[in-house]
Amino acid sequence: EGNPYTWWVGKANEKHYYWGGSGPGIQKCACGIERNCTDPKYYCNCDADYKQWRKDTGMLSYKEHLPVSQVVVGDVDRPGSEAKVSVGPVRCQGDRNYWNAASFVTSSSYLHFSTFQGETSADISFYFKTSASDGVFLENLGNTDFIKLELKSATEVSFSFDVGNGPVEIVVTSPSQLNDDQWHRVNAERNVKQASLQVDQLPLEVRKAPTEGHTRLELYSQLYVGAAGGQRGFLGCIRSLRMNGVTLDLEERAKVTPGVKPGCSGHCTSYGMYCANGGKCVEKYNGYSCDCSKTAYDGPFCIKDVGAFFEEGMWLRYNFHSPGTSMKDLVSRTLLSSTDAEITAPDLSLNKEELSFSFSTTKSPCVLLYISSYTQDFMAVLVKPAGNLQIRYSLGGTKEPYNIDIDHRNMANGQPHTVNITRNGRDIVLQLDHYPPTSYSLPATSDIQFNSPKALFLGKVIEIGKIDQDIYKYNTPGFTGCLSRVQFNQIAPLKAALRPTNASSHVHIQGELVESNCGASPLTIPPMSAATDPWHLDSASADFPYNGQAIGGGVNRNSAIIGGVIAVVIFTILCTLVFLIRYMFRHKGTYHTNEAKGAESAESADAAIMNNDPNFTETIDESKKEWLI
Repeated sequence: EGNPYTWWVGKANEKHYYWGGSGPGIQKCACGIERNCTDPKYYCNCDADYKQWRKDTGMLSYKEHLPVSQVVVGDVDRPGSEAKVSVGPVRCQGDRNYWNAASFVTSSSYLHFSTFQGETSADISFYFKTSASDGVFLENLGNTDFIKLELKSATEVSFSFDVGNGPVEIVVTSPSQLNDDQWHRVNAERNVKQASLQVDQLPLEVRKAPTEGHTRLELYSQLYVGAAGGQRGFLGCIRSLRMNGVTLDLEERAKVTPGVKPGCSGHCTSYGMYCANGGKCVEKYNGYSCDCSKTAYDGPFCIKDVGAFFEEGMWLRYNFHSPGTSMKDLVSRTLLSSTDAEITAPDLSLNKEELSFSFSTTKSPCVLLYISSYTQDFMAVLVKPAGNLQIRYSLGGTKEPYNIDIDHRNMANGQPHTVNITRNGRDIVLQLDHYPPTSYSLPATSDIQFNSPKALFLGKVIEIGKIDQDIYKYNTPGFTGCLSRVQFNQIAPLKAALRPTNASSHVHIQGELVESNCGASPLTIPPMSAATDPWHLDSASADFPYNGQAIGGGVNRNSAIIGGVIAVVIFTILCTLVFLIRYMFRHKGTYHTNEAKGAESAESADAAIMNNDPNFTETIDESKKEWLI
């Protein structure tokens, strides 16, 4: 009944205090269960504390806790105390039909099997998981008889049938959602006496059969697993479908059926890597989506920067703790190191932190980011008057804050820059833009705990109490420019301010925050200075000599001759093109003379025409008529 000295850590990083041969929640070894321990006062042989070696051994078979990732053995740091630990391999065994599964990816897809033979008794069991709110699991029809299992709503499973006495329906209602993308078990039975339905470990629903009437279920159609008869089909996975003791081979049938895939591995196995920047892949049955809620990014693949433009004097504060927030939620959300949910906010501390953001500005000095605490500890990222960056840590143990100065780069040049800072204990790694990371180390006298973090500030520090003198000096008038994709551990303060989330209540803003991505893209190559730019022409030294000397910044006489030749060639080509275009589009006329037959013997040209054209007489006759118009 005390705190154990020994435990093992399993899946989900949870501690377990039972040993092999025992079970979950039983703080005993196998000998404690069988009541044959070396010392009957204890529940493990090793607790006897004898001078001879004793052993506790057994199988750990509760698979929800496996595998074993760590074993902690205490109470051995005494003279004469020793411990030996061995963990055997994980072995998996069982019925492979248990995982015979199919994924239904469209609402009109289904599998069909031979008619279900369940005239007097039916025993149907299977597992399902889905994110859809309804759908037909399976159905088999007769003339009037039928049997059907379906998900009626997100919390209801229905078992209905008709043996000729009228439809009968049994419904199990779950207190929690069944479309949570987790496996749920369904077991439906029917015989001549009664019918029953059970979902997971919920209470069994039973319906007695009438004492008189039909008892035989007469079916003739194929058994449909999924959509049937134009109804809305099931979207999700079904596995281990057993009907009257026979497991249906869903995987084999799914291989040759459109809209159904064998197995239930999901889309994230193949496409999960497209969720970038720490986004989590969420399985959908017609695809997948990326959950970006724990990142500073947005968009379908968590690659869209979330940033904002800060005007002079504007600031944002993100409080790590707000009234009404349980400390357990706060710990899980911010990756704070404490695991005690009962402690108060000032007792929290950090052994490590990860900070990343991008910014652009033309004004210096300024405070980009500041993290305050309930103690004197703080962390700050500054732009000094000369435009160079400074990271400042004060964790206690030293008279002055520990500073990291980046003196050789001007960060206030209006270009976007990225900053990534990672601290683990005393070790700090800093990366700017796409330059290689640089490592630093806190002084030996410095504390390595960031005690009691309180709030994160962007743009300006508005904090009660004593503030570092340099930060106070750089704090006026404030940051002007863009900040983007700001993330501290799992907190994204800008995203919380610009997107309605559960963390939005932690944010306070002074001024109007305008969303912008102007600080998004990092600068990879700095612009060339005038001294190193070969194409920069200084007017004061512009001289054009006529010998082979340099002309205007490195262009000599040979280059000028080559340029002149190129200009002449281009001029010649242009003239040729103009000539060709005029030739191709000039007006083309045709002149052709038809000599009339008999023109040689005719007295005149008019006579030749009249002799040659047989219709001419009619034309003359017609022309003699007079018309009044």
